[in-house]
Amino acid sequence: MRVSSATPLSANELDRIDAYWRAANYLSVGQIYLMDNPLLREPLCPEHVKPRLLGHWGTTPGLNFLYAHLNRIIAARRQEMIYITGPGHGGPGLVANTWLEGSYSDVYPSVSQDESGMRRLFKQFSFPGGVPSHVAAETPGSIHEGGELGYSLAHAYGAVLDNPELVAACVIGDGEAETGPLATAWHSNKFLDPAGDGAVLPILHLNGYKIANPTILARIDDDELDALLRGYGYEPYLVAGDDPAAVHQQLAATLDEVFDTIAAIQYGARTSGDTGRPRWPMIVFRTPKGWTGPKEVDGQPVEGTWRSHQVPLPAARDDAAHLRQLEAWMRSYRPEELFSPEGAPRREVVDWLPGGDLRMGANPHANGGRLTRDLELPDFTAYGVKVSAAGETVAEPTRVLGNWLRDVIKANAPYRNFRLIGPDETESNRLGAVFDVTDKVWRARIDDVDVHLGPSGRVMEILSENTCQGWLEGYLLTGRHGLFNCYEAFVHIVDSMVNQHAKWLKVSRELPWRMPVPSLTYLLTSHVWQQDHNGFSHQDPGFIDHVANKKADVIRVYLPPDANTLLSVADHCLRSRNHINVIVAGKKPAVTWLDVDAAALHCARGLGIWDWASNDQGDPDVVLAAAGDVPTREVLAATDLLRQHLPDLRVRVVNVVDLMRLQPPSEHPHGISDAQFDAIFTTDRPVIFAYHGYPTLIHRLTYRRHGHDNLHVRGYKEEGTTTTPFDMLVRNDSDRYHLVMDVIDRVPDLARRAATLRQQMVDKRVQHRQYICRTGEDLPEVRDWRWPAS
Repeated sequence: MRVSSATPLSANELDRIDAYWRAANYLSVGQIYLMDNPLLREPLCPEHVKPRLLGHWGTTPGLNFLYAHLNRIIAARRQEMIYITGPGHGGPGLVANTWLEGSYSDVYPSVSQDESGMRRLFKQFSFPGGVPSHVAAETPGSIHEGGELGYSLAHAYGAVLDNPELVAACVIGDGEAETGPLATAWHSNKFLDPAGDGAVLPILHLNGYKIANPTILARIDDDELDALLRGYGYEPYLVAGDDPAAVHQQLAATLDEVFDTIAAIQYGARTSGDTGRPRWPMIVFRTPKGWTGPKEVDGQPVEGTWRSHQVPLPAARDDAAHLRQLEAWMRSYRPEELFSPEGAPRREVVDWLPGGDLRMGANPHANGGRLTRDLELPDFTAYGVKVSAAGETVAEPTRVLGNWLRDVIKANAPYRNFRLIGPDETESNRLGAVFDVTDKVWRARIDDVDVHLGPSGRVMEILSENTCQGWLEGYLLTGRHGLFNCYEAFVHIVDSMVNQHAKWLKVSRELPWRMPVPSLTYLLTSHVWQQDHNGFSHQDPGFIDHVANKKADVIRVYLPPDANTLLSVADHCLRSRNHINVIVAGKKPAVTWLDVDAAALHCARGLGIWDWASNDQGDPDVVLAAAGDVPTREVLAATDLLRQHLPDLRVRVVNVVDLMRLQPPSEHPHGISDAQFDAIFTTDRPVIFAYHGYPTLIHRLTYRRHGHDNLHVRGYKEEGTTTTPFDMLVRNDSDRYHLVMDVIDRVPDLARRAATLRQQMVDKRVQHRQYICRTGEDLPEVRDWRWPAS
């Protein structure tokens, strides 16, 4: 690894940057421990210390050190920069730095830059009614929820895509570096365009320990670590030591060299058109864990060990020795040199910092709604499938959507604010029309056999759902738009990332200074009912259940039944803000039920009665409802069978596009009133509901509704294998024949007079099984079924 030996800081510069670092450390310790006496005007007493000590000290001094030096770079070069911290529990450091630079008080005026503001700053940290212990939406300058490790680097790369003047300084904890998502995210440098994108500066923060164990990358030798990082394609620089003066000089010199290198790479790409992949610089920053904190507590070493990870003096309120040690620790930063008698940061500590939007806590890219430009969206109705009568036209829904997405990309190309992201599935998911107007970004070697690869483009693919999600989150949170397409079964890989993003959106919606950002929209296809060929491993519709547990203000779930409703839903989702949208749609040839105008109206309602498929004349004997493309087909096929064999039975067909419409409005903003629900589903007639996913979710959404006891849901019940498409439905009792049986079983007095029909339906299921085992394909009457023309 490269090591700089220059000493660029003058004595005055060294003093002021060290003073700033001491101030940030003092404020960080104060947040963890104190609820009063912030300036230590009197000796510390137990009542000055919080009754519950929460927070993480170990990573914080290193984060503060880096923040100080990055401020120097910003001020000298007027460099746009955001600061992303993988060690998210270094929250006290990020709050301290934004308070020192003034951006914290800008958005929270009551936490002013004086003694009373400092007292609030200290008390609120990890305190009831206060702020979290980790970097979160409440922290100015943050785009990264620090509650979980592994996502910082992917977020950083997503943030700089199409932001050519931005640098994302990304601090990666050495514990975080052990996670799978982070390990893959190193490869993001193969997708970065130095001409059209900004730059990421990864900083691997090696302080040696996790909560109670050493970290792997801190225990391998420098040659092995250098080989690993070079293998990822980086030029690593080493900054290491425990003497602050020496490390200040070394880091300053290294950052000068690193930012000169970044500028040279970008200048070359932007002036000469060089499309070669550069070796981007990165820094390995090795300093003691808990640096400048207690070296020893109760006879045990602390600084430089895992014991400094959280609260080094855990009994400071109750143990007199700990309390004295805490006071000595805080006074070691010489607060009288750092803060005025009124509690404001002294001018010489902060007057060299960048100002305005150049402050990392105030950078508009970290509050992306400030920069968001609405997408130019073509009129989706122009892309609709022509339908003269229900059921006559067959189309591949996602292929139809692909034509519209192609022109979305084309219309927004001048603004470079839309990306289509997914794990190697754009073609598989029938969205290949986009390649008429763009390439997939690819900056590794390109061979003659490769297609649609290029050094820049609007499509990004890597076979890591975690990295795809991280890229897109970073892109959205900095104000741009995108769509994540994925196989339904494997989107579960990002379940935990969805949790973090949903929490971020929930909190940010409550912060008036956070501007709304474009929604995170998933297109889940190759879904459970279309994975007959791949088998049980690819059959799982449970992502809907996962997101449905999140805050109602944030979550939206859509199940368009055909190509035209998919167009309408996609248009709506790409216009939305501050939501997580889940769209589940098929990619295989399927019947188009509604013309595009009727589809738009149906989607606006979210659910509704399909009069053209019903014969209830306002008073049904049974309601057949569906949510999902394949369940919709089966409900209509069952309706057809009932019409043929029980023509006097009054059947109402209901289709649900917006799943959250099933909830009451008290539970979800999209919920319909009880009066509307009762009018559509009735309160006293059996409802047979064919659902795309696990049946229990429909019961959860409707349990408060009148007539819930009449509701019977069919869906996926974890029966799968490699088989025919229709057999998947039979195995899960969701096929048309079983739906007819359900009607017969639940409509009063029907079982007696329809006993023969019920037996025929049982026999059909047996015949189906025999036929597929003999021929390998579904019954012709199933394969060739169409909705009757009259």
